Amino acid sequence: MVIPLSDDSISTTTTPAAALPGDALREGVVATLRDELGADLLDHLLKPNDDLWVRVSAGAWQRAGRVLRDKVGCDFFCFLSAIDWLPSPYGRGEDDPTQPPPERSTEIRQGYAGGDTRMQVFARVVNLTKHFGVTVKADVADDSPAVDSWVGVYAGANWHERETHEMFGIGFNGHPDLRNMYLPSGFEGHPLRKDFPLLARMIKPWPGIADVEPLPGDDSDEGGE
Repeated sequence: MVIPLSDDSISTTTTPAAALPGDALREGVVATLRDELGADLLDHLLKPNDDLWVRVSAGAWQRAGRVLRDKVGCDFFCFLSAIDWLPSPYGRGEDDPTQPPPERSTEIRQGYAGGDTRMQVFARVVNLTKHFGVTVKADVADDSPAVDSWVGVYAGANWHERETHEMFGIGFNGHPDLRNMYLPSGFEGHPLRKDFPLLARMIKPWPGIADVEPLPGDDSDEGGE
């Protein structure tokens, strides 16, 4: 299941869809978070008949997880990761390297429920009994990106936080073991940050333009009949 974080295709002229009973459950989630977190519930987006996104302060990240588990009944942890909203300074891999780079906006746009920083952590949890989910996210500071670990709330967050720490450089306070999962321990940099140079793609853009060799027996072969 793909959980979008933004949608630039939403038209302001589209007639809003009628709310379904599930939307009342989602409104209840927002009310519960507001009661428990107060001003630390920064923003939310409820799309009728669709889904719910909420943004909380970084300081309330772990507390929000506990509220979702204990007060909202979200007993299933789906995933945790991060996103870097910075437009890549290196362009896109599908750009034609033989052509001048196209002009693109450098504005940072944080998607659903907004944001104030370049990077955000986000997680998805689900209430298996009432069949609804919530995507929760939080801004992380540019100079010292870190939030409190969810491992004590959802044990399944363990390796998700390790991966996020490794790939984005975001710390998780209280995590029992943030060792790298994929990269050598001395590796410098965080490959999923937009400003990390993927040298292999600079040398050979992907998907880019591929040289296709003719198949044996093709009429284009010089020795073909």
